[in-house]
Amino acid sequence: MESFNIGRLRVHRIEEWQGRFAPPEAMFQGFDEATFARYVPLLEPGHVRDGQVYGFLQSWLIEAEGRTILYDTGAGNAKERPRIPIFHRLDGDFLANLSAAGFAPDDIDTVICSHLHIDHVGWNTMLRDGAWVPTFRNAQYVFPAIERVFWDPANAEGYGKARGKPGNANVFEDSVQPILDAGLALLVGEGYVVAPGLTLYAAPGHTPGHLVLRAESGGERALFVADILHHLVQIFVPEWNSMFCEDFDQARRTRFGILAEAADTGACLIPAHFAGSHHVWVKRESGGFRPLYARPIEAAKSRS
Repeated sequence: MESFNIGRLRVHRIEEWQGRFAPPEAMFQGFDEATFARYVPLLEPGHVRDGQVYGFLQSWLIEAEGRTILYDTGAGNAKERPRIPIFHRLDGDFLANLSAAGFAPDDIDTVICSHLHIDHVGWNTMLRDGAWVPTFRNAQYVFPAIERVFWDPANAEGYGKARGKPGNANVFEDSVQPILDAGLALLVGEGYVVAPGLTLYAAPGHTPGHLVLRAESGGERALFVADILHHLVQIFVPEWNSMFCEDFDQARRTRFGILAEAADTGACLIPAHFAGSHHVWVKRESGGFRPLYARPIEAAKSRS
């Protein structure tokens, strides 16, 4: 797995899954075939293969001055996910990949779930003797307080009316409730400081309580944005949401804001599902944005 630095922070990419996810018309709300075709030469083969959106499930492990922090935990193994077949009863190598990066589950002291969707909480738990138990038993699990309420199946006004309800079936029960029951959950919101230089900020739209992690160290910046952007094409066309967003208008506002912040501050964008280089910088261009695959020279100069 790849590793890189953000100042004094060491970041490791822990892969769980990769593959063809969906045709673009089924992935993006607001999709336009002619617009997509314009960018296909810039997206193949890393981000589009055989006409399908290609993506990854990946978690980001951050070493921060003696802390070992895992941002998002993928889909998990052996989970009943009948409405999302590609994640149904997975039997993947996530823990082996974590080990290959040099870490065991007991090394993790903080788990951050950006939001409580199916593919961001799965490895919170693992099946042992017929019961779902915390995978990272020494960790404090940081959940967005809004999400804990919204995705609770007992919440008829939230989960009961959620656009993502069908795909999120069983998720709270097997990947969130066991953490709550074990007393390992910390419910947080805007401005929560995870560690020096690592702060969570509200980024609603995809889900009501989605949290972005802002990282600053040694004059360098990064934004762990989870599902604010699902795919590289959304840098070129930020008005396209994923079909899984709860509030389309708010999701667009949040995405434009994140892209503007990244372009104006030189922050590296680190999403949950990007293929290719898996993380990018962005710059403003022709009234919009374009991705950069190397650290921007102007940002490097501003830190020198």
